[in-house]
Amino acid sequence: MIIPVKDATTKSWAVDSFWAYPWGTSITHKGIDIFAPRGTAVVASTYGIVVYTYEGGKGGKSVMVLGPKWRFHYYAHLDSYDASAFQPVKIGTVLGIVGDTGNAKGKPPHLHYAITSPFPYPQRHDSESVQGWKKMFYLNPDKWLR
Repeated sequence: MIIPVKDATTKSWAVDSFWAYPWGTSITHKGIDIFAPRGTAVVASTYGIVVYTYEGGKGGKSVMVLGPKWRFHYYAHLDSYDASAFQPVKIGTVLGIVGDTGNAKGKPPHLHYAITSPFPYPQRHDSESVQGWKKMFYLNPDKWLR
């Protein structure tokens, strides 16, 4: 896997932002925000196939890619996207550009990046945190990108 924002480093996001609480109307932050100048290329962090592109909701302009191990890679708050449904992608394929759409409007431009699984990882259940049962379906991108 590669960092999904061109020229970003591990210093481009807060290590503790995954599963941060409270986090606006989402309650818990289920990904990481990778900060970069508006217009910076957002690239596929892994190979896969684009499942959908969407404009609206909390994520604004977004792209979902189904990657290895049936994991979904979610790229949100894009200024624009260059992908289309059912498009195969390889690592580094440009999906769009960094922006502030959706509930990030007016905030510093960034990519919200999340990794989910349709199959639960029961060992990830966290009865101590808010929405902790949902943690079974989310992987911490920080751990995968280091």
